[in-house]
Amino acid sequence: MASGIRTKICGLTRPEDVAAAAGAGAAYVGFVFFPKSPRNVSLSQARDLAVVVPVGVAKVALVVNADDAALDAITDAVPLDMLQLHGSETPERVAGIRSRYGLPVMKAVGVADAQDAAALDVYSEVADQLLVDAKPPREATLPGGNGVTFDWRLVSNRRWSVPWMLAGGLTPDNVAEAVALTGARQVDVSSGVEASPGIKDAALIRAFVDALRVPTLR
Repeated sequence: MASGIRTKICGLTRPEDVAAAAGAGAAYVGFVFFPKSPRNVSLSQARDLAVVVPVGVAKVALVVNADDAALDAITDAVPLDMLQLHGSETPERVAGIRSRYGLPVMKAVGVADAQDAAALDVYSEVADQLLVDAKPPREATLPGGNGVTFDWRLVSNRRWSVPWMLAGGLTPDNVAEAVALTGARQVDVSSGVEASPGIKDAALIRAFVDALRVPTLR
């Protein structure tokens, strides 16, 4: 895309949503393997979705504190390009998963204050990418996809030794501001482009990606 900002559309559950994401120019699509999530997909669902993803769009599996048995099942059944660890995985666990499966690993880190932001330095040593997300509210049952933002100034123009992606409450209305404030070159959206939980809206996906094409983001 003109701005050079790469977009990940996460929590896809239907073939038409995959088509909408790819058609809008998304660089990544994400499938959620977390039973508590309204965006959770079965292995067979995920496999059927993955096979229609166009070449050149990365297929990402989002897991939460998954053990090796669960990861074995997912990677055996679904053609994937990346694993996204969205739980409380330790740096050692991240490194172990990366070694065991031979896939790039993205580690999500929830941020609410400067101390949380410091954890990104640790995980940058063991992950291939970082997902800088809003820390979930205390009462939340999901580690992500809650539609909440964080103080973007905490990561304003931060750089790590690996690529990073901004997430947390992004929408077509605020993503340009978020990128301008943080300097992010990659963004992730889920609930911000939905008609209802787990059901994406093609027009909102298009609006989200189009919001990143404005000249000020060059």
